[in-house]
Amino acid sequence: MRLIKLKEVIEKTSLGRSTVYEFMTKGTFPKQVSLGAKSVAWLESEVDDWIEEKVRGRG
Repeated sequence: MRLIKLKEVIEKTSLGRSTVYEFMTKGTFPKQVSLGAKSVAWLESEVDDWIEEKVRGRG
């Protein structure tokens, strides 16, 4: 299990910072994991699953 920071999430998904947070609010993107008072990360496997779902859904 690997945690990745926002910079890597943005690189992997090609989404902008605000879009990542907007999708999280809508429930269409994996939620972040709190690492401390001012630090968050995402499970890389969940982000990878989200990307794979987008690829499969392109029809």
